[in-house]
Amino acid sequence: MSAETYRDAWGIPHLRADTPHELARAQGRVTARDRAWQLEVERHRAQGTSASFLGPEALSWDRLARRARLADTARRCFTALERKDPETAAWVRAYTDGVNEGLTEPGHPNPAPEFARTGLAPGRWDPWTPLGVWLATHILFAGFPAKLWREHISTHLGPEAVALFAADGPGTAGSNGWLVSGERTTTGHALIAGDPHRFIEDPGVYQQVHLSCPEFDVVGLAVPGVPGVAHFGHTGTVAWAITNAMADYQDLYRERLRRTGAGVEALGPDGIWHRAARHTERIDVAGEDTVEVEIIETDRGPVIAGGPEGLDDGTPAALSLRYPPRVTADLGFGALLPLLRARRVADVDRALDAWAEPVNVVQAADTEGGLLHRVAGRVPVRPAANGLRPVPAWEPGHEWTGWHPPPRAGLTDGVAVMANQRGPATPLGVEFAPPHRADRITALLAGKEHWSAADMPAIHTDTHLGSAAPLLTHLAALPSEAALASEAALTPEAALTSEAAPGPKAALDPEAAPTPEATPTAAPPEAPEAPPTPLTPLTPEAAALRDRILAWDRRMDADSTDAAAYAAVRAAVVRRLAAHPVLAPASVPPAYPEVLLPWLALVPRLGHALEHLLRAEDLYGIDRAAAVRAALEEVAASPPSGTWGDTHRLAPWRALPDTATAPGGEPGLSGDHDCVLCTSPVPGLTDRAARGPAARYVWDLADRANSRWVVPHGASGLPGSPHHHDQQPLWLGGELAPVVTDFDRLTKESDD
Repeated sequence: MSAETYRDAWGIPHLRADTPHELARAQGRVTARDRAWQLEVERHRAQGTSASFLGPEALSWDRLARRARLADTARRCFTALERKDPETAAWVRAYTDGVNEGLTEPGHPNPAPEFARTGLAPGRWDPWTPLGVWLATHILFAGFPAKLWREHISTHLGPEAVALFAADGPGTAGSNGWLVSGERTTTGHALIAGDPHRFIEDPGVYQQVHLSCPEFDVVGLAVPGVPGVAHFGHTGTVAWAITNAMADYQDLYRERLRRTGAGVEALGPDGIWHRAARHTERIDVAGEDTVEVEIIETDRGPVIAGGPEGLDDGTPAALSLRYPPRVTADLGFGALLPLLRARRVADVDRALDAWAEPVNVVQAADTEGGLLHRVAGRVPVRPAANGLRPVPAWEPGHEWTGWHPPPRAGLTDGVAVMANQRGPATPLGVEFAPPHRADRITALLAGKEHWSAADMPAIHTDTHLGSAAPLLTHLAALPSEAALASEAALTPEAALTSEAAPGPKAALDPEAAPTPEATPTAAPPEAPEAPPTPLTPLTPEAAALRDRILAWDRRMDADSTDAAAYAAVRAAVVRRLAAHPVLAPASVPPAYPEVLLPWLALVPRLGHALEHLLRAEDLYGIDRAAAVRAALEEVAASPPSGTWGDTHRLAPWRALPDTATAPGGEPGLSGDHDCVLCTSPVPGLTDRAARGPAARYVWDLADRANSRWVVPHGASGLPGSPHHHDQQPLWLGGELAPVVTDFDRLTKESDD
């Protein structure tokens, strides 16, 4: 036997080989057969050549990839891997050999229609390409553009606005993950479950796979284009899973650059001008002229925005990016083979000491009762200012001086829950997700003493919206006719005081209390206090809508008309706040590259931070009661005609838009940004969800055969394949497919 390929009922590849290297070759080969177009797109993204077939819309990404030196960094990391860990380097090379074989083998002609649409032929993979794919996939995970947002909003509203708007930003990726120890399960062995939240792509960002050889037998979720199983795996005796730690491990430096006869120089913290590396590259753009890009790299890192002449609008600025693999020439690939070979939690723990990025919180358990809850990845030691905003490269005191030791944590009442909230990674980050998802999962787990693998989908699909309370409190405080009648008996002064207050329910609702992290200490001195809203009754339609929303069960179910009404009012509030003269100027971002602008967009920031904005003691003099009232009246005049799922539809990213999918043809979804079922709209901008669970899994340590998993689409990236979208009904319904590892229950496809 060299290598054998089997399939289960869902078309998931199960691979068996004599050696890890032959297995890696088989994994590359089957990935090329199943995901050829996806591999082509990812290869181009890593190289910064996407615009050559996707056109000008991809140019901004290509500029970033070139200027950040992603491909060059991947080459450096592979060269270092060959020197430090030749076994892993040879294993990666075997994977790319398999990819190249699968893309060109005559016995398996690739029917991916996208190649015909673009006129492309599959390109050849280099040994470093998987590292480039990994780096391109995760370069924005740490959210370094959020530092530009903090600087931007501080310029308009003052530094206290940073805390007010702190929230899981629109470009970051999160996850749910929970570990239940054996003392809390029906079998006496641990369970690990969760779902990574990413942009939903078609084909999907995760590939279900089974890898078996005499050294190991692992099932897990692979990243197409990368060998092994990095994030989510089960070896039969130990399992692991990750969530985004929300750590800050990349820095932006403001550079002072000048041109000389010899090239470009950058002013260093020693007060001396130092020669910067410089060259130019050309980017081909489909349908347009070739674009020339200047590549500059200082002692801090590559310049990703601006240059000696400033930004595109002439604003004097140049920003360099410092990120760990560029500094260390190490992407952490040395952890991948040890993870596959792991038998106990201690093996996983040792393997993760080599992890680099993205920085994750890892949960692991084994069949002997071992448990692990730790952070994995490299976070530099440097001053706190580096984490908040771009820092001046010419001033001393912003250097990296080492690496933080990875924090560890234990379990509480037999469980550990991570949902990107503040936890073990708190010392390593700046902004974290609100605690709603983590608190809800913890509460659900506390509601039952013993859990089984079959119980977990109920947690995956919980739709309670923990962030609804502040808006509901404001709605409850709006005056009714009965309230106005009682107000008439008050003195004018008392009536004004009553109207300005947030309402009696605020004191009764524990979720309505302002949090120190989210509330500014004071508005800027120049912000006048808003006059109180005149006491007039709501229209009958608005009063009825308000009462209906207040009676709502706070569940964002796809078939709920009340959830649709709440979301419509929420969106209207966000739009009205965004249009307010105090906030509207912040809607115009600096002239940074287009690929960074989602982090600087005002409406998404307002939408995701709305609960903080409504709870704050003051919002720069903005009359929030008036905004909520006007939003309610607006929606009452033209209410949603259907359910939440009618507008809250999946919006998957495809490199080539699917011309066969009619508008509104994607499925409706339950969930919301702060639900455990995290399907993220952008309130005020769109109800459609581009982000959501990119997979769901349950790893059972009592018996791996009781484990379950699902992805949003299917195992195949080929339109027309029976396994292209066959898992979507399960994904939509909160169901999971069985994990099958017995080769006698599988269908043999080929010997390679």
